[in-house]
Amino acid sequence: MAKKAPAGTPALRVLTTAAVEHVVHPYEHDPRAESYGLEAAQALGVDPARVFKTLFASLDGELVVGIVPVTGHLDLKALARALGGSKAQMAEPADAERATGYVVGGISPLGQKRAHRTAIDQSAAQHETVLVSGGRRGLDVELSPHDLARLTEAVLAPISRT
Repeated sequence: MAKKAPAGTPALRVLTTAAVEHVVHPYEHDPRAESYGLEAAQALGVDPARVFKTLFASLDGELVVGIVPVTGHLDLKALARALGGSKAQMAEPADAERATGYVVGGISPLGQKRAHRTAIDQSAAQHETVLVSGGRRGLDVELSPHDLARLTEAVLAPISRT
């Protein structure tokens, strides 16, 4: 008999299957929230510098991922340098949703439909654990930034600006 897949979002299944230590943090999502990441930090009572958002950019025509603190912005020039490209621009939200299977505000760097080249802001390494979307609005997952980088095959680079 085939082994049944673990329950939950694709992101949580990736973590469970890889036996990565993590903590699931559900919270009550307010659809009127202006910033999903800052909402998560406040609802969970954690330092916003530890909460990271997953953003998609088009780098020389290829969709790529930048993971930055919710307190900052993705530096597109720095993302292009980190991933060895020449020009990056923010991707359309619909393109990110199609590429990942997640909805905006719940896009996880884990468990996407297919892997995308990824860069994580180097500030993540300053923390024992970071929080990223668990694959839906109102659900974050806490894990080591090193495990996040390993699972996403990401590079750590200075890709955030304030």
